[in-house]
Amino acid sequence: MEDSGEDPTTFAAHSLPSDPRLLATVTNAYLGTRVFHDTLHVSGVYNGAGRDTHRAVLPSPLNVRLEAPAGMGEPLTETFALDTNTGSFLHTLEGPHFRASQCIYAHRTLPHVLAFRVSIARLSPGSGPITLLLSSAFSPESPDLDLHQGPDFQGARYLYGHTLTPEQPRGPQQEVHMLWTPAPPDLTLGEGEEERTWDFLTVVGGSRAEAQACLTEALQLQARGALYTAHAQAWAQLWAECGLDMVGPLPLRQALRGSLYYLLSALPQPKAPGYICHGLSPGGLSNGSREECYWGHVFWDQDLWMFPNILMFHPEAARAILEYRIRTLGGALGNAQNLGYQDLQLFREAGGWDVVRAVAEFWCSRVEWSPREEKYHLRGVMSPDEYHSGVNNSVYTNVLVQNSLRFAAALAQDLGLPVPSQWLAVADKIKVPFDVEQNFHPEFDGYEPGEVVKQADVVLLGYPVPFSLSPDVRRKNLEIYEAVTSPQGPAMTWSMFAVGWMELKDTARARGLLDRSFASMTEPFKVWTENADGSGAVNFLTGMGGFLQAVLFGCTGFRVTRAGVTFDPVCVSGISRVSVSGIFYQGNKLNFSFSEDSVSVEVTARAGPWAPRLEAELWPSQARLSLLPGHKVSFPRSAGQIQRSPANLPGSSSSGFPGRTF
Repeated sequence: MEDSGEDPTTFAAHSLPSDPRLLATVTNAYLGTRVFHDTLHVSGVYNGAGRDTHRAVLPSPLNVRLEAPAGMGEPLTETFALDTNTGSFLHTLEGPHFRASQCIYAHRTLPHVLAFRVSIARLSPGSGPITLLLSSAFSPESPDLDLHQGPDFQGARYLYGHTLTPEQPRGPQQEVHMLWTPAPPDLTLGEGEEERTWDFLTVVGGSRAEAQACLTEALQLQARGALYTAHAQAWAQLWAECGLDMVGPLPLRQALRGSLYYLLSALPQPKAPGYICHGLSPGGLSNGSREECYWGHVFWDQDLWMFPNILMFHPEAARAILEYRIRTLGGALGNAQNLGYQDLQLFREAGGWDVVRAVAEFWCSRVEWSPREEKYHLRGVMSPDEYHSGVNNSVYTNVLVQNSLRFAAALAQDLGLPVPSQWLAVADKIKVPFDVEQNFHPEFDGYEPGEVVKQADVVLLGYPVPFSLSPDVRRKNLEIYEAVTSPQGPAMTWSMFAVGWMELKDTARARGLLDRSFASMTEPFKVWTENADGSGAVNFLTGMGGFLQAVLFGCTGFRVTRAGVTFDPVCVSGISRVSVSGIFYQGNKLNFSFSEDSVSVEVTARAGPWAPRLEAELWPSQARLSLLPGHKVSFPRSAGQIQRSPANLPGSSSSGFPGRTF
């Protein structure tokens, strides 16, 4: 997609940001670091007990900077660039006679590997040697790990140890084993050489054997000259199969690309074997040391702000995130018991139903019956609006309770299990605050219009929290809370206001809020901060997730329901086309694009013969168009639903409808 013809995929500058927190990150599903930073983190490796637990700091051998020696006598152009196409950070020094570049990356298909490569190329005739410096402050020490140096292995240094303090009493002290090829103080392109490249590897594993096996595999690729190529090709394949772009302003397109890059960086390559998710924290794997970015803890940010995007683009990773919640169910139940709520049982088998049932039982143990109002009340809660804590009957929270209980009841029926009568009784009778006179939802009992709120709260009703609202009430909620939401609030707030105005087809207002929703993105590497003033967490995946949802679910109108994926596309002001590639629904992979006049849908692949055939039902005509693999279907822009084809419709579209199949 194009606007001015500029490339939205590479972010370059001639200097680094003055705040080192805003340096680009390179991560994969197992390792993460900021470029030119002395720390790397390993997924799932935490040090400290209880509230002190945080990502364990491992010293980073990648903290190496390419420099020209003093007195070189050549004017040099220095460039720093994050290339999202290849998942690589590039540092280049170029003069009249040579170009030297450093490429830093977290290997896409070898998640235990971080690497950097340095290349020096001669640009003009001559045969003299060219020497560049490598500046490093690496020290094999950590405040979180008891580290020891071991014997070298295949030319690599060896550092191993374990965390100092387990997360739980009598819990394990996690092991870390790191092998790395140390960088020399300088590199020289020899006399008569035209170009040369050097690779430096860092490999981390949970055991010595794992680290050695991963290094051996990486060295084999390196020997064939394929180490970086395999990484770059994996990113190219990922982008070929997954994307979100538009015809619109370059800054907006860059924000989309950067946000999707950082989120995808946190996930494994599709079909990668053996991936175990340890949760996605607000600042990602590159951040989370003590006193930094919520210490690497995992919150609702993962489930509300990141997960919906992941579910559409990467269902395997979405499943792994759900499995993470299932694995940690015991801890959640223990927390509930420690807070004095119902003695929730641990179930015989760990699975999705166990989590759903535990949530339902928790809510039923938490509510109180009000004889005066003849409603269930939920007292003393912390809603998304952190300016008001310990409130009663948060409308956001109480609607979540309704949804959780009704979902649990429906799932129980699907599984042929008995449905406790209390679940639906609480769902039907829990108080959902509503001011009839002013036609809006007060945020909680006692909320007065005009009170300042920190962030999106009530406006989350409708999307992302399913809740039926009339257009008038939706508009009133948006107007009232937009006027009183703090400008210092977190990044995802304005994205949800934008979605609300898209639902109401107010395209000008939606565009203004869409632009505002990425004000927390910093230059030049599109790293987000939690707040627009630069404070809070950095590499803020939470805010990126909210922004991505504003386009992926707001512009398209996508809503995932039991019946299918509904759509109701809208081109907000200044955006003439939106393209979404590589989303999944029931084993089918689809591309979906639209302009002001038309919509196109194509099934590009099926996971297997078990994947059902799909169709698009258009509203209000109820015309149905078969979505056959490899055939693009286009029709005038309208709302509708992508759904399973009925068994009696083997592939023919409704007669008389002006859709086209290519």
